Amino acid sequence: MQRLMAQLGNPERRLPPVIHVAGTNGKGSTIAYLRAILEAAGLGVHVYTSPHLVRMNESIRLGGMLVSDDDLRDAFAYVEAVNAGAPITLFEAETAVAFHIFASHPADVLLLEVGLGGRLDATNVIEAPIASVITPIAIDHTDFLGDTIAKIAAEKAGIIKRRAPVIIAEQIPDVAAVLEGEARRQHAPTHSAGQEWHISVERGRLVYQDDRGLMDLAAPRLFGHHQFGNAGLAIATLRALPQFKFDPAVYEHGVASAEWPARMQRLTSGKLLSLAPDESELWLDGGHNAEGGRVIAEALGDLEERVPRPLVVIVGMMGNKDATGFLANFAGLTRHIIAVPIPDRAGVMPVEKLVDAGRALGMRVETAESASAALQSLRRLAYEVPPRVLISGSLYLAGHVLAENGTLPV
Repeated sequence: MQRLMAQLGNPERRLPPVIHVAGTNGKGSTIAYLRAILEAAGLGVHVYTSPHLVRMNESIRLGGMLVSDDDLRDAFAYVEAVNAGAPITLFEAETAVAFHIFASHPADVLLLEVGLGGRLDATNVIEAPIASVITPIAIDHTDFLGDTIAKIAAEKAGIIKRRAPVIIAEQIPDVAAVLEGEARRQHAPTHSAGQEWHISVERGRLVYQDDRGLMDLAAPRLFGHHQFGNAGLAIATLRALPQFKFDPAVYEHGVASAEWPARMQRLTSGKLLSLAPDESELWLDGGHNAEGGRVIAEALGDLEERVPRPLVVIVGMMGNKDATGFLANFAGLTRHIIAVPIPDRAGVMPVEKLVDAGRALGMRVETAESASAALQSLRRLAYEVPPRVLISGSLYLAGHVLAENGTLPV
């Protein structure tokens, strides 16, 4: 990546001020809140996220708009020509394309999401971000990042840069110790949840407090209790940076308006909803690890308390994921799991493995050839109350579902 950056004239040194975001869960949602708050303040914001759900354009957002097909095609052609056939991964190429595009389009801020880990991630050629942000860290990608939570945290901590403030979400003690230790080595001021800043939920509203005061804000638009933490992390990040001095109304507007597809997203129209039993609820979430499953299950539990419905989970996962750890979160909510493949994707977990994992947990597990076929199969069942259906287990599956449903991210 450093070689290619040099060949491209080092676009990574000509970017708008960068806020670099790593972590296991909540990166995309935290960036969605950051973007919404900054845009509510009237600032121009570039965003780089991954993976895309339906179109690669989603990964590169220029001042509020997805990059155009023509700009994306031209940038790829240029990077490919400069690279001249040297070894490169697709993600490295995408990141080089993004930096090339961002460097030629002025903005006030660039929100940059790590692809995998942090220390060796392609985005980590950035030398001097204005802030490093660490979302909750959990066990995931053990084949690349290490087999203990401390090893994984050390990889994520690789984005912490000398003297750049690091804003840290609530973490388990082993993770916090690693992150804070690296911050000390880099002389990076830390702003940690529960220490320098606090959030609470009171009467359904987000209450944020730090040494600058208290803000009583509207609840996040994104659904789920965990979104209060993601919104709080975004607020803490901007309040840690002296160049951003926003009124509470700006924070409230951003928190209440942020959108991020495939994160407890309710599908209220489209092809797939029409296939399910009449008056069903259809929810989509790209969660794919044990901790992601936990927060999804917590959100579903909240829904069940408000409006009880039978729950069906349609799940497809990649082969390197922990199916048992993910599905265990739903054992107390449903016994009905439908395992499906993920179309047009290598390395998918065989449905037989999902079946074995679910049945070992005492769940009733069926298979279907696709998410749409799974939804149609539910019409054969006699529900006294229309079911609540969750499709989850992979962002790749979520992207396929959005495309099939005709719900394209914008």
